[in-house]
Amino acid sequence: MTSNSYSSATEHAHEPQIRGLKRWLLTTNHKEIGTLYLIFSLTMFFIGGTMALVIRAELFQPGLQLVQPEFFNQMTTMHGLIMVFGAVMPAFVGLANWMVPLQIGAPDMALPRLNNFSFWLLPLAFSLLLSSLFMEGGGPNFGWTFYAPLSTTYAPPSTNFFILSIHLAGISSILGAINIIATILNMRTPAMKLMDMPLFVWTWLITAFLLLAVMPVLAGVVTMMLLDINFGTSFFNAAGGGDPVLFQHLFWFFGHPEVYIMILPAFGIASMIVPAFARKRLFGYRSMVYATASIAILSFVVWAHHMFTVGLPLAAQLFFMYATMLIAVPTGVKVFNWVATLFHGSISFEVPMLFTLAFIVQFTIGGLSGVMLAIVPADYQYHDTYFVVAHFHYVLVPGAVFAIIAGVYYWLPKWTGYYPDETLGRWHFWLSVIGVNLTFFPMHFSGLAGMPRRIPDYALQFADFNLLSSLGGFLFGLSQLLLVWVVVRCVRGGKPAPDNPWEGAEGLEWTVPSPAPLHTFSTPPEFIPERDSPSRA
Repeated sequence: MTSNSYSSATEHAHEPQIRGLKRWLLTTNHKEIGTLYLIFSLTMFFIGGTMALVIRAELFQPGLQLVQPEFFNQMTTMHGLIMVFGAVMPAFVGLANWMVPLQIGAPDMALPRLNNFSFWLLPLAFSLLLSSLFMEGGGPNFGWTFYAPLSTTYAPPSTNFFILSIHLAGISSILGAINIIATILNMRTPAMKLMDMPLFVWTWLITAFLLLAVMPVLAGVVTMMLLDINFGTSFFNAAGGGDPVLFQHLFWFFGHPEVYIMILPAFGIASMIVPAFARKRLFGYRSMVYATASIAILSFVVWAHHMFTVGLPLAAQLFFMYATMLIAVPTGVKVFNWVATLFHGSISFEVPMLFTLAFIVQFTIGGLSGVMLAIVPADYQYHDTYFVVAHFHYVLVPGAVFAIIAGVYYWLPKWTGYYPDETLGRWHFWLSVIGVNLTFFPMHFSGLAGMPRRIPDYALQFADFNLLSSLGGFLFGLSQLLLVWVVVRCVRGGKPAPDNPWEGAEGLEWTVPSPAPLHTFSTPPEFIPERDSPSRA
């Protein structure tokens, strides 16, 4: 479908009727809601990032330097909560809102009003969460995992607001997941079978089922906390016959699938970008789909690897150790397939590709340190040290966040009609890569040497590692301002992009004009399955 197929009459009929603020409040268009999600996510990245810089500024030198230990704990907690629930997840949902209907040839999401509602729950939830910092006793201070009894018996009074905000964010996720599943299963263009879908759509379908499965568990556990705090129950209070370890089991039964919720869409983005810039068809499409599904299924049976030190029976330790090692296999399959796609490809290194390659390498490092943490006797040494912090940040920052950035650079021409500035993009890439490795690589060593997490002060022998980490943190944080600059410049103009701005990109999203009109695919597009397409060898 080309731009000529959109007649001026159709354009006219679809002009938004409401203007100004009200239009954005009431919009049900998937592209506008996707944009809202992405702007919200970017805002949260910077708020959560500022908190991370407070943490790194405090740890720049040993001794208590800038903030009170209580406030330091609030920063570590809020940083984690905001980055997970307010930055990474909404960014992926924003990309899904924008791209999934375009990739499957749907005119919009299946439930547009629900889509609007699930977005507006988020600003409310996070305004509540941030407001707790200004309440008596301060904000949540018990770490993002909010272990009982720290979050029940010893928690500040603002914890009730924290529970409400988690509930609202969880409802938003559940509604978003229902919408994505309904859209993908019911609104594909007629010729598109499930096995013809782009991998980004596949990974999001599987992620949405994960969300539906685990968000109610989170809702349950925070409700039990609420009852323990306010109504005298003893779910997690040993004195009343409860069990604090029960909290950990329930939390991590949600928490481990949650970390896969944050990485599976990143795999989908990488699987779109690698073939486009290698100018080859993706190696092993089916195995990629099966690997994604197996990761999702296995993610439900590995939760207790976070709990090796709580006194689990030996059989449980062994089970969770082997299950965790097993999940590395389908993940390894994905990495192998990306490398195989690159092999003998005609590769060009535009900015989306650079971020994707950095994602593959660094995600693999994060994955390997995860396999080290899965080994029970080793975990006794690593547990609650900075080694764990290094592991999950390598998976989430150069992993999930880099994939989001790669996706933004990849689809910006389609969103705005202009190419992003290549020079600025390269500067952003190199400063980010140097910053991120300077921040998190030394943490492996300070962790192996025994530096505990979530502390505002530390022994002298860790001073050099922390100095490097803090310098890297500030470099990485400040270099993200370049991303904002690139996006703003791109929105305002630049080199005009054709319908398909990337030589090797394939898929229905590249058949609509750049910038994508507000309404696309009012009639289902013609779809030729890739296996029947003559364009690739």
